[in-house]
Amino acid sequence: MKRILVPTDFSDQAENALKVAVQIAEKNNSEIFLVHSLEMPLHISSSGNSGGKPEFLLFIKLAEQHFEELLEKPYLEDLEIHEVIGHGEVYNDINEVANNKEIDLIVMGSHGISGFKEMFIGSNTEKVVRTSNIPVLVIKNEHENFEITNFVFATDFSEECCESFKEAKKFADGVNAQMNLLYVNTPGNFITTAEATKKMNEFVDKLKIENYSLNIYNDTSVEKGILNFAKDTNASLIGMSTHGRQGIAHFFNGSISEDLVNHANRPVITFKI
Repeated sequence: MKRILVPTDFSDQAENALKVAVQIAEKNNSEIFLVHSLEMPLHISSSGNSGGKPEFLLFIKLAEQHFEELLEKPYLEDLEIHEVIGHGEVYNDINEVANNKEIDLIVMGSHGISGFKEMFIGSNTEKVVRTSNIPVLVIKNEHENFEITNFVFATDFSEECCESFKEAKKFADGVNAQMNLLYVNTPGNFITTAEATKKMNEFVDKLKIENYSLNIYNDTSVEKGILNFAKDTNASLIGMSTHGRQGIAHFFNGSISEDLVNHANRPVITFKI
């Protein structure tokens, strides 16, 4: 993780993500790319040659001022930080910088107030998770000491998850975390404990994984199983694979009660299949 991208709108939530990114960067000697997308009124952004308009230049000036104030924060001292101002949609700007700068990890804050449901549905965060080809770490709260002591990674242990799992393992190694691998057994897709154990062991043996535990959890749905297991084990981070709308949006769309959503008040990291 030599290059970390942090989107910012200069809000408290964005700074929570930046503080986590700083802690990861310090452990891995990483550079940080701070990306701010200009959110201009429609009449400016849709007009031709907007780059020369006084209103546009004002937005640039305000962004530069916010960057100057942010970079004066003591916790950013001695770090290599690059500032980028984007002119398009937030998720497009993020993906463009991620591709051009060979970013290894995106760390972004969430404005969600109701947990995963609001955090992942219809927001810039959800769009980034859906479109990003690199890992996305979503931070909701402030973490004075971001230590991953219990990294729960949920997967179905299928062949198509191998590459995303390798990325998850790389992240776990970067933060010195043990991976607690989770298989959620549901009534609609039930297999016996023996079958699940065999499937999991074949998966880890094939990938020659070390420093992990295997866990089977029974619940009424995959999403509830992930959330309940994370709660029961006091997970410090939830990880999973996603393939666009069939991934995160599927897990967290509509079927989780409000109480379960509120209890899932912890960081999440996603890895694209």
